[in-house]
Amino acid sequence: MKRAVQIAEMAVLVALCATLTAGQSTPPSVEAPPQLSESGHISVAGQMLAYLIHRLPVSSFPELPPATAAVLSQRGCMIPQTYEAHRPENVVHGSLERAGSTDWAVLCATHGTVTLLVFFGSAPGAAMELASAPETERLQAHDPTGVLGFNWGIDPATPMDVHEAQAGMSPRPARVDHDALADSIIEHRTIYHFYQMNTWTRLDTSE
Repeated sequence: MKRAVQIAEMAVLVALCATLTAGQSTPPSVEAPPQLSESGHISVAGQMLAYLIHRLPVSSFPELPPATAAVLSQRGCMIPQTYEAHRPENVVHGSLERAGSTDWAVLCATHGTVTLLVFFGSAPGAAMELASAPETERLQAHDPTGVLGFNWGIDPATPMDVHEAQAGMSPRPARVDHDALADSIIEHRTIYHFYQMNTWTRLDTSE
């Protein structure tokens, strides 16, 4: 009789364990963190060339407003660095919305694509996308090794910077009243994004 009770109790425990196991969901797979440096090869004009891209995490830019940093982290952003970088770059601030405002622009790399984002101080948690491109389309040779490096950089452009860039134009445009965003491909070209009347435009320059 005692043995029969033990067997019954064992059966109950086995059934209970099976029920608990069935109720457990499979744990979600954990996505690998983005790489700080990525190297590989890419075909250019039928030739395989080596490339190297360095990136920094959002935490490398503690001066970012918390709401802006939170959006960048949520998007999984890493900040790509140009091949000529000597300090953290491609996170900049200036008066992009209007004279006297404090706004931010960031190059965000995620899943192989780089996006130019702007955050106004009046809405630090709202990202505006100005441009995007595959990360491997922004590469170029820059030293005797032939290894390609990242060539997309951003900087604030003061009204004087813009005025100088327009020096060769006739007639020369009137000086703008707040900063533009200089969007550059190193050693090639610079585009000046300018916000006015609730719209982003590209300023005409001498280039």
